[in-house]
Amino acid sequence: MEDLREALADISAIRTQVALNTQFRGYGPASIAASGVMALVIAFVEAHWRNDAHDFPAFLSIWVGTAAITVVLTAFEAITRARRVHSGFANQMIRAAADQFLPAVTISILLTVVFARFAPQDLWILPGVWQLLFSLGVFSSCRFLPKPTFAVGIWYLVAGLYCLVVQSTSRDFSPWSMGIPFGAGQLFVAGILRFGFKESAAGAKV
Repeated sequence: MEDLREALADISAIRTQVALNTQFRGYGPASIAASGVMALVIAFVEAHWRNDAHDFPAFLSIWVGTAAITVVLTAFEAITRARRVHSGFANQMIRAAADQFLPAVTISILLTVVFARFAPQDLWILPGVWQLLFSLGVFSSCRFLPKPTFAVGIWYLVAGLYCLVVQSTSRDFSPWSMGIPFGAGQLFVAGILRFGFKESAAGAKV
């Protein structure tokens, strides 16, 4: 019985290792592009609707809601595509992909809570910090996504730093500080996913 458990554990470890070294084709360009368009639309609507540029609770509610919708759309398409493309390895591939972004998402949430509770005067830095943390998630995912994905990480890194510089003077919560970086960034990702796998389209499925 003990040998059986060890064999099953070894098989599970091998499957996980294979998943970590295989290109993940679960992310779909449709949901990613939709999230980019949604970010730009939300920013446009917010810029014309919200009067108080220093109202952090309203700003946070809008973008947390946008992020939640984005996650649901992306997760639904990723799970559906992964089960079709990666067949028996789908669960391992999905878990490996999610693990790349989990630390960045967790730290973003914790930083938001800490700043809201203990440093409300410095909340203006959060949009830039969110982008910097998102860039780390993108960089972590590059090893099993098309090579041009690295440029997306650079985009979010530069956008985050630029946002911190610009916001340091006004210290307000501009909708465009979220709409432009994430809108353009997600559309960039969608384009890479749409064309980046073409070279290896004839490759074996996992």
